[in-house]
Amino acid sequence: MEGRTITEGASTGTPHDRRDLLTAGISIAATLLVIASGWTVAKSVYRSLNGGLSISDNLLVSVLLLNVALSLLGWRRFRALKQEVALRRAAEARASELATCDPLTGLLNRRALGDSGARLIEAALRHDRSVAMFLIDLDHFKSVNDLHGHIAGDQLLRAASAAITAPLPPSAVAARLGGDEFACAFPFDPAHPGTVDAVADAIIARMAEPFLVGGVEARIGASMGIARTEAGCRTIDTLMRRSDIALYAAKRAGRNQRLWFDASMERELELRNEVELGLRAGIPSGQIVPWFEQQIDLTNGELIGFELLARWEHPDHGVIEPALFIPVAEESGLIGELSMSVMRTAIEEARHWDPRLLLGVNISPAQMRDPWLAQKIVKLLTEMNFPAQRLEIEITEEALFENLGFASAIISSLKSQGIRVALDDFGTGYSSLTHLRALPLDRIKIDRSFVMRMASDPDAAALVRMIVSLADSLGITAMAEGIENEEILALLKTLGCATGQGWHFGRPVPARTTRALLAERGLLIAASPSAVAGETVSIRQGRRKRA
Repeated sequence: MEGRTITEGASTGTPHDRRDLLTAGISIAATLLVIASGWTVAKSVYRSLNGGLSISDNLLVSVLLLNVALSLLGWRRFRALKQEVALRRAAEARASELATCDPLTGLLNRRALGDSGARLIEAALRHDRSVAMFLIDLDHFKSVNDLHGHIAGDQLLRAASAAITAPLPPSAVAARLGGDEFACAFPFDPAHPGTVDAVADAIIARMAEPFLVGGVEARIGASMGIARTEAGCRTIDTLMRRSDIALYAAKRAGRNQRLWFDASMERELELRNEVELGLRAGIPSGQIVPWFEQQIDLTNGELIGFELLARWEHPDHGVIEPALFIPVAEESGLIGELSMSVMRTAIEEARHWDPRLLLGVNISPAQMRDPWLAQKIVKLLTEMNFPAQRLEIEITEEALFENLGFASAIISSLKSQGIRVALDDFGTGYSSLTHLRALPLDRIKIDRSFVMRMASDPDAAALVRMIVSLADSLGITAMAEGIENEEILALLKTLGCATGQGWHFGRPVPARTTRALLAERGLLIAASPSAVAGETVSIRQGRRKRA
């Protein structure tokens, strides 16, 4: 199956065809007329050989020769015109093909899929059948395209289109929507939806196999969203929208899988869009605010700094946890703006803390793809007149090893300016001793999932012990995250872990509570502008009440 379009009925003759037949008929009739009149002229020529040619015979011979010449010229002109018309028709056919087909894969394009899909749905409904729509996105195609070049990428797209269309039934339509996104639709018996699952599984299995591109083996995989015609979904636009929603859910669930559309996905997508719109308005207006979690020296119990955490103080929904909006900010490209906004506010607060206190700031993996990240942070510190040595940038193992060379360059840039760097969530990724020795790290933060299980899981306790020992051998400070109770704290002290944080020392709190805590401990050297503004507002409100 070529997977390009639905089989059409035989087309009828066009007006151009009928005119060509008429012209050819006239030419043939003229030729036959010349041949018929040639017999009479032949007899006249015979008489001329015997010396009996009359003046009328001479005229007849001349007319015949003139007719022959005109017939030959007309026939030659007819052939030239016919060739010209054929070339024009071929060009029109090519233009029509380019208007409906993807030139790289030969599949339909998005516009043609809309027309063909509408006809497919109409025909299926007439025969009490349903139509299934697959929306397919190639996983990791960009990596292959960037690594091996656009020629290899085009070869991979052609190979992928062949793998996608191979399991489809003959009645299916298939299209490349653009980039690495494909769509397929075909009718099926609604009483046997398992046939759709079988086709989908065959495509996913084929896409999981390695592709040989330019002599190099490439592995990509595919994510798929599936929707079907039913009540409330009987148009190609609705079918594509639902399959697109299911595709989005499949990619969020981990890729290389297929998911059927259900109504909860639509609601989740609507919520995500609401969050994105809210962020676009909330970031510039200062709704994303800093909260702070204490970091403690476990040897003496003294406060050594705070980790910056973001909270969304929504005007209608109150305080929103970062798990609900940070992923949306990363997907929508807002994470850089959000992070710098919160960091600016947090640094303004930290300027008025005791200068011995550090400020730890998490950097998203998405931000680590920004080549200007280090310069942006340094610029912010300069603008805020904040000492670089008091800022600690926390980078996750995931972000570090997504592009180790690029991340190492960013870390080196930060370190050259005096900024501290910590490796966050250590133990969950693929760090090796060689990598740790090569990176100029100041701290290793042990992931909370291991620390919280230390008292009940010997393997987790052994892993924490190994990380603390590794950090000590490298001359790097180890910090345990997720210290929830005294028992875990005691275990960490016996292992020699120097620093830690967790709810045992206090939950994350907003800036005003942090100021009160520092003032109580004598670690607040001056009131921050936001605190002064808050006190001014309180005084004004009190005066209004007394008035």
